[in-house]
Amino acid sequence: MTDVDVIIVGAGPTGLMLAAELRLAGARPLVLERRPEQGKTPKAHGLSGQILDLLHYRGLLERVRGLVTDPVPPHRFPFGGVHVDLTRFEEPPLKALSVRQPLLERLLEEHATELGAEVRRGHEVVGLSQDDTSVTARVRGPEGEYELTAPYLVGCDGGRSPVRSMAGIGFPGTTYPEVNRIGQVKIPEGLTVHDDGDIETPELGRIKAGFTRTGTGVFALGSLTPGIVFIQTTEDDPGEVDDDVPMTLAEFGESIRRVLGKEVPLGEPVRLSRYQFSARQAERYREGRVLLAGDAAHLLPSTGTAINVGMSDSVNLAWKLAAEIQGRAPEGLLDTYHAERHAAGARALLQSQAQVALRRGHDEAAEALRAVFQELLDDEQAARRLSAHVAGTDLRYPMPGSEHALAGTFVPDLALETDQGATSVAALLRAARPVLLDLAGRPELRELAEAAGVDVCTAKAEDRPADVLLIRPDGYVAWAGDGDGLREALAAWFG
Repeated sequence: MTDVDVIIVGAGPTGLMLAAELRLAGARPLVLERRPEQGKTPKAHGLSGQILDLLHYRGLLERVRGLVTDPVPPHRFPFGGVHVDLTRFEEPPLKALSVRQPLLERLLEEHATELGAEVRRGHEVVGLSQDDTSVTARVRGPEGEYELTAPYLVGCDGGRSPVRSMAGIGFPGTTYPEVNRIGQVKIPEGLTVHDDGDIETPELGRIKAGFTRTGTGVFALGSLTPGIVFIQTTEDDPGEVDDDVPMTLAEFGESIRRVLGKEVPLGEPVRLSRYQFSARQAERYREGRVLLAGDAAHLLPSTGTAINVGMSDSVNLAWKLAAEIQGRAPEGLLDTYHAERHAAGARALLQSQAQVALRRGHDEAAEALRAVFQELLDDEQAARRLSAHVAGTDLRYPMPGSEHALAGTFVPDLALETDQGATSVAALLRAARPVLLDLAGRPELRELAEAAGVDVCTAKAEDRPADVLLIRPDGYVAWAGDGDGLREALAAWFG
């Protein structure tokens, strides 16, 4: 055995977030990454949804904001060929930050290593075996092969996950033939950008912002940053593309010419990327002592969701896995990872596959469907509901024994007043520990929580949602009420 509690395979956002969360929970992770150095291709270009609130609760959001490459907040987000307009909302129901994935990975690695995690690059897992007490990984490193043993191993190694294959976990679903190419380029000579976002070229004339459908694909156009134009092409291609091979400006220009029939002048590239959509979900997120998270567990056929769901997997898993390793987990706690996050992944697949149905049709009936759907999204309630679905903020875990409206939901960041001064829910969750928040002066309930090893805070809130809240380390409310059922909830979640 080694002094490693959890082997994490993959140093993307999911794996690095898991490493940091495990360190906060007192476990010892080791991250193995097959690439010798950090990737430079921006597979994702932003963060959105519930994970932004969680990063705020961990004190990381301001560091992430420092990476923002686009200072203009997005007020409209695409949904399967239509747009959800959030400009009417004072507080947008779907929040997003434009952050390139390589920069995000660098920050998350810094965060994890600051907490004491180790990341080994150029170390590829080529085999694994497990028994009732541990997992052994066979690793190929720069100096040859070696074996590494730990109580648990988590595959965060992407959609083609070798860990998932070696664990014998099925990955049913569909890979769609469409190939998407994205470019953000500086505006060159010969290209005019109008105030409404339309562009104009000598050969093609004026091209409207938004989606232009042709017989060979879709040309999408927008602009978020002055001097930069955003272009995306979508073409059907029966083969599979390799996301790890960088896309060139020449490849992007050829795709535009195939879709529009003529060239569009392109300036110096700021971002170039290519991806293909799949809708797949692992049959189970756990096989013995091997678990899956992120793209290894689910592939979503839409943009703007995968990192949110993957990093949220990590936050849900870490505290449960640490409790299991440290011998303080109640029976069945680790099994709730699959139960909760498989359902969350299925819900994310639901909205992303709905986007596929909306965007892939090219006939008049499909155009009519998109037009009707766009009209529906003009209603505030519909826009809010869809935004919450995409963001994952409408997610509610089943919490047996608590019927309160907050039970199973992500806890709001309440402003709190204590005897020591002002604080907030976000500040209480910085350490990633369970918290009992007493808002009604209930010493007998605080004693129960302290006996279960739960942090306790007595405070007052201007808008008190319940007398007492029991908050899990991942920010979800395990129980809320006036006292009835708290003992059972503590036993179920914290032993």
